[in-house]
Amino acid sequence: MKTTTSPMPNDPKILQKMMAQMQAKLDSQESLIATLRHQLAVLKRSRFGRSSEQVDEQIHQLELQLEELEIHAAELPELDLGERAEKATPRRRQQLPKHLPREETHVEAPHACPDCQGELTHVGEDVSEILDVVPASYRVLKIVRPKFSCPCCQTMVQGEAPQRVIPKGFASAALIGQVLLDKYLDHQPLYRQSQKMEREEIDIERSTLCDWVGKSSHLLTPLADAIGKYVKQAKHIHGDDTTAPTLSPGKGRTQTGRYWTYVRDGRPWGEEAPPAVWLQYSEDRKSVHPTAHLKGFTGSMQADAYAGYNDVYRKNVTFVACWAHARRKFIEVSESGPSPIADKAIAFIQSLYAIEKSIQGKPPDIRQQIRTQQALPILDTFYAWLQTTLRTLSKRSAISKAVNYTLKQWEGLNAYVHDGHAAIDNNTAERSLRPIALGRKNYLFAGSPAGGKRAAVLYSIISTANLNGINPRKYLTAVLKRIGQHPINKIDELLPWKIDLAMTSETDAL
Repeated sequence: MKTTTSPMPNDPKILQKMMAQMQAKLDSQESLIATLRHQLAVLKRSRFGRSSEQVDEQIHQLELQLEELEIHAAELPELDLGERAEKATPRRRQQLPKHLPREETHVEAPHACPDCQGELTHVGEDVSEILDVVPASYRVLKIVRPKFSCPCCQTMVQGEAPQRVIPKGFASAALIGQVLLDKYLDHQPLYRQSQKMEREEIDIERSTLCDWVGKSSHLLTPLADAIGKYVKQAKHIHGDDTTAPTLSPGKGRTQTGRYWTYVRDGRPWGEEAPPAVWLQYSEDRKSVHPTAHLKGFTGSMQADAYAGYNDVYRKNVTFVACWAHARRKFIEVSESGPSPIADKAIAFIQSLYAIEKSIQGKPPDIRQQIRTQQALPILDTFYAWLQTTLRTLSKRSAISKAVNYTLKQWEGLNAYVHDGHAAIDNNTAERSLRPIALGRKNYLFAGSPAGGKRAAVLYSIISTANLNGINPRKYLTAVLKRIGQHPINKIDELLPWKIDLAMTSETDAL
């Protein structure tokens, strides 16, 4: 990714101080990683002696914490600090298994000497190998680059080596994309992926997978930012949030972070613009986060009654409430026992949903017109009935709380009628958070706040591809092949609905 960097100071003393600080940070992180590896080894040995669920849980937590630290280390820029002491646990050089099938890709060289246009003589070739993956099988791609020399002027000529996602790495774009999908779409931690590869007799350390995830997620961050910019250009969006248990570094316990989702989807009113999902992570649920996320957005937002959005609504954003939330309150009462009042409220709401079914896909002005003619009279009758009914109910009863909730949110619940772009509920946003809910069952927690932010980047990209009916594996492969050399001011060209997936075939995996 071509980006501009901040100017470095010219004072040698300041530079030396900066280098010393960065070196100390790296050394501290390496020491912590070594400690965690030792603790993990001790726990694994004890597990083979006496099995217990507690030991297994500790191992799982340490594996995730170590994975997070190693990914974070991979995201840091590599520094040339001169001679350094050798690491206590040096990473061994990995050999690609010989039993895997090999496919050769020949890089064509010029047919004539570029200096004197003389005839070239084949004098040898460079061969390198990249580990690749295709569905249900692995393979090794052999990159063969013939070398030629010019007898006239002794000039050496060779085809340019293909660009790799990770410089000097042996993983193809398809393999890295698969690792990302397994982690963030199928919720498989990297240590489990490493175990799965080992069953295929492929020895790839978890730390290597961490390196791939860290470097590739760093490359993909500008693309997720572009998705966020695109979402905020919509006239109407859906917003919601969910908990994100996150390991608190150094404390050995979790804190409750949040994933915030913002969805643009104009298909219900026939908008041709593609849908998109943008997720953000924060360490708490303070209102400053959605306020910062939605800076510059003007239009309407469908969300729940969370007061933390109030600052957003004060800045040219109209609040549209969710009828599914109101209906859920009455359904809970109805399911707990016979309740004619709850049943009648549900019937009112169901009649509103029947109108929505009839206007699905129609233009905003038609939707607004039909709602005004058909839904508004129902809402007026429903509102009067709710007010009258409330006076007959005990203040502490469940049905009273359901009625009260609906009346307090009435302005927001009524808002969709007057906006043809709005929906009747916020199910669009809730659907976008389902992958995170599934992931929580496997992950238990994110390894760190940085891990939460990294997950938000990948969730945004993968969910947006899925929402557009694009195969996320093919899309990630195509993006990873290009993004390292793609100008950052043209990042929009890599959005799912703009990139040409036909240019990336199953065999074009580099």
